[in-house]
Amino acid sequence: MSEIQSVEDAIQAAGGPVAALRREPAPQMTFLPWEFSSWHHEVRLWRETAAFLDQSHHMVNLIVRGPDAIRLFSELGVNDLSTLAPGSAKQYVVVAPDGHLIADGILFHLEPGVLSFVGLPTAAKWVEFHILGGGYDVEHLWDDNSWLRQGPPQYFRYEVQGPAALEIVERVLDGPLPQTRFFGMARATISGRPVWLLRHGMAGQAGFEIFGAWADGEAVRDEIFRVGTPLGLDRVGYRAYITNTLETAWISLPVPAIYDSAETRAYRQWLPAGHLGSLAGSFARPDIRDYYVTPYDIGYGKLVSFDHEFVGRDALRELSERPAKRKVTLHWNGNDVADVYRAQFVADEQLPPRLVDVPKSRGARFHYDAVLASGRPIGFSVDTGFIEPDRAVLSLAMIDAEFAEPGTEVTVRWGEPEGSTRPQMPPHSQVDLRATVLPAPYNSVARTSYRSG
Repeated sequence: MSEIQSVEDAIQAAGGPVAALRREPAPQMTFLPWEFSSWHHEVRLWRETAAFLDQSHHMVNLIVRGPDAIRLFSELGVNDLSTLAPGSAKQYVVVAPDGHLIADGILFHLEPGVLSFVGLPTAAKWVEFHILGGGYDVEHLWDDNSWLRQGPPQYFRYEVQGPAALEIVERVLDGPLPQTRFFGMARATISGRPVWLLRHGMAGQAGFEIFGAWADGEAVRDEIFRVGTPLGLDRVGYRAYITNTLETAWISLPVPAIYDSAETRAYRQWLPAGHLGSLAGSFARPDIRDYYVTPYDIGYGKLVSFDHEFVGRDALRELSERPAKRKVTLHWNGNDVADVYRAQFVADEQLPPRLVDVPKSRGARFHYDAVLASGRPIGFSVDTGFIEPDRAVLSLAMIDAEFAEPGTEVTVRWGEPEGSTRPQMPPHSQVDLRATVLPAPYNSVARTSYRSG
């Protein structure tokens, strides 16, 4: 076959999407130091004092300008954007023509006719494809992540999270703190530099996202630390940062519904092969559609509005009438996890189980492990890690509703299936580990409090 240039080329060369994803190595992109102090210390910051998270580098930013900017996003997303006024933001969700989820991100309406869509590239690429297809009076700028971009990003983007976050932000601003609701935005200045504030809670505690022109980022950061260090503010490195999704129950990387249908073939032919993704875990099905989820499965049903036309609307309406899976947190049995570790140090002829790495254990961009009840498959676990302050191994899962009641006992099948083609994965045995269903979000502040602030 000719050189592989697109996602569609990669799928055809492998003989299908599951085979293509299974043989792709996990991405090796890191945008922050592994640790600034130690991840054990850093994961406690957003609970005990305040965490500083630099988000300037790992996300993409699709900036869209023009009279059709709102219409573009309205026709591609499930959200009602009629109330997305300048100076506001929404969690924005896109689905495929068949109604299954592609991805989500944060959509900012910065000023009239100027929108900024920030997140992982999965959803943003879908929007860019439709911009380039024509029919919209807009201009756009693709501001890639720092692994791929030449030069600095357009914006710095910082998170200040934790019990001391409010006091730090109040003190660091040149004027009084504007009153904002959860996910509300406001303009302000720090050391004379203009910034946007987004009331946010990404790390499971009330806090703020602060962003502005890249040239002002160093001065803003220095002032935040001058004010915040006496109040316990400290930096969070990559190892600690990636655990916060377990506490807030944001599933960042479900398999997007782009890999098989005729309706998305043109998109796959356009999408560069580097955006293929990779797949690991014990949930092993030959049909890629078994990995797709709906907005309802992942907990985004409240964001869906059928009061406007959008890609996938009719198909999603049909899916909304079917039973959905429920997003839950699974608390893995500590003794079973300890047995996995114990087996690593026993010199015998038995293959040890795959190590449950800490603080995060992920084998590919998309990691799906089978969840069972009494030996019967009931869904999949998609994100696993260790919450050090609670001494708990947790995962986020989507399972059949009848098993989603907190306290229900289930089993997670851990390890690659026999004959796995995963590259860079050492040989290991597959084991079943007990787990208990908990709410999602697991973090009680994220679940009950900070959204009302």
